[in-house]
Amino acid sequence: MTDARPRLAITLGDVAGIGPEIVVRALAQPDVLTWCRPVVVGHPELLRRTARSLGVSFNTAEQDTAGDVGIACWNPGGDEVLDIVPGQIQAAAGRAAYESLVAATRAALAGDVDAIVTAPLHKEALHAAGLPFPGHTEILAAECGVDEVAMMLYLPPGDVVRGPQGLGVAHATLHTSIRSVPGLLSEARIADTIRLLDRFLRDLGGEPRIGVCALNPHAGEHGLFGDEETTIIAPAVERCRGEGINATGPIAADALLRRAVAGEFDGVVAMYHDQGHIALKLIGFDRAVNVTLGLPIVRTSPSHGTAFDIVGQGQANPEGLLAAMRVACQLARTRRNVLAPRQ
Repeated sequence: MTDARPRLAITLGDVAGIGPEIVVRALAQPDVLTWCRPVVVGHPELLRRTARSLGVSFNTAEQDTAGDVGIACWNPGGDEVLDIVPGQIQAAAGRAAYESLVAATRAALAGDVDAIVTAPLHKEALHAAGLPFPGHTEILAAECGVDEVAMMLYLPPGDVVRGPQGLGVAHATLHTSIRSVPGLLSEARIADTIRLLDRFLRDLGGEPRIGVCALNPHAGEHGLFGDEETTIIAPAVERCRGEGINATGPIAADALLRRAVAGEFDGVVAMYHDQGHIALKLIGFDRAVNVTLGLPIVRTSPSHGTAFDIVGQGQANPEGLLAAMRVACQLARTRRNVLAPRQ
């Protein structure tokens, strides 16, 4: 009999941060094996150490590939991570996080796992290791050989988000300086982000309603505060509307995000990182899930960072990781149904 539980490759992220702790706490939940088949990508001894420090009963089955053995642990790297000092930026931690992510991505591309769920990595540690990537999204795009990707924060429907599909906020630009944002925006880039968000929401079911943020305060006030709304954003919206996408905008971001949370929109396209992140993290920090749009694989992660300030204090909350695992399972099942051959 075929096991319907999705196989999730779960990376430890930067192991100097709270990644190992939230992974252990999440996988120690009594029901987790009823809805997924996890394989941890990282060093098993780190899991054992973390479990002992937390007083958690946690057994791993070590293996060499992303196979299927309960809560398996697959270590694609060496033993250098065992000497990493918690709470500090270190090249070895950045290198290990990168190697685990690449291994998990290749396993997903090969069909050995149904989705990958990533614990947080630290961007300075990546750079200390000589890796020229701003974060997960860019590494994933490079490994998957795709150019058009978008970072999205997603909140499932619930008490805070009133829309039936939840709320997804995709970003037209990724990890970059505020100064560089206007130069990076283009009609094509915004239209691609709208399309990626529309496709994701359609996979969840229904006919999505997408609002597109303005870049400038008050949507530019007819050019008083900038003209990107009329020269770039509005044409992108109209292009997508011509393709049958229910997109509206540009709308001033402060007004749009409030309306979206109230259920008027299922998705929002933000122009830059903090424009979308601040709102979503404010209303759902422990439930917001980071989803990479445009990949041929499913990838999710919690929306928080490595939290060096609380490492080893037993305070790390696994709810964000659990939410990411559940969304990954939902997307993996959807993709499985879409790709299943017709009978």
